[in-house]
Amino acid sequence: MGAQIREYRQRIRSVSATKKITRAMELMAASRVVKAQQAVRESTPYARALTRAVSAVATFSNEDHPLTSEKEDVKQAAVLIIAADRGLAGGYNSNVLKESERLVARLVDEGKEVRAYLVGRRAVNFYTFRRRDFVAEWTGFTEKPTFENAREIGEKIVADITDPDPDSIDEVHVVYTRFVSMVTQEPQVIRLLPLEVVEGEEKPAKEDLLPLYSFEPSAEGVLDALLPKYVNARLFNCLLQAAASELAARQRAMKSATDNAEELIRKYTRLANQARQAEITQEISEIVGGASALAESK
Repeated sequence: MGAQIREYRQRIRSVSATKKITRAMELMAASRVVKAQQAVRESTPYARALTRAVSAVATFSNEDHPLTSEKEDVKQAAVLIIAADRGLAGGYNSNVLKESERLVARLVDEGKEVRAYLVGRRAVNFYTFRRRDFVAEWTGFTEKPTFENAREIGEKIVADITDPDPDSIDEVHVVYTRFVSMVTQEPQVIRLLPLEVVEGEEKPAKEDLLPLYSFEPSAEGVLDALLPKYVNARLFNCLLQAAASELAARQRAMKSATDNAEELIRKYTRLANQARQAEITQEISEIVGGASALAESK
């Protein structure tokens, strides 16, 4: 009986130590997610406005440019997967990786060769464990990305899509997690290049006058200047959305783990008390029985 009580007490100490860790991680995620949400709110309007501007410029130019021209025969497709460096975030990493798998399967069915670009150690581990090839990886900043991180990724993607090599990539897709609220984070796929129609952009009415654009020094020069700005801004917004989603998912997961630890502590405490009460009852019964035996012997 004493060994059983010691076992319960050891389990209580172990679960209590785990509870301290999960509670600390929950508080850290809660403090960081506020700043991450603010960063998303500040970057999203600029990314949308720049996308609309680039879309308008691209619409009124007839240049054959990687930013706007969609090839008839697309052979190479790049997929940028944005996951996390760490786990303990519920289904955050698994959801975005499942979405990337569906995208890759769809692209392969269309006869395209897929080249993977990975952000986050979880995505790198996912591909390394399965012995899959990938072009490049970036790790160490998923919880707090900076514009320099987005620029580094953007420079690599722009260099690969503008490469004159016939085997260069023809289109770029991004798989990331869009931050909706503290409760909802949705894995999402966007086509970064060539530029798609802007989400939510309404078609002008027939009576509306369409703007006229003049390009200086040339339309190609303007598009060349806008291409890296557009790519960097969109990637930075995707990284910020993913960071906020990761922190929100980790806060929920750690809160659930803390609640489960508290429930286990209550359970083991109740079992330990029951075992202690049973031990006391047994000792009292033995004392009473011994006293009765002595009385009868006299």
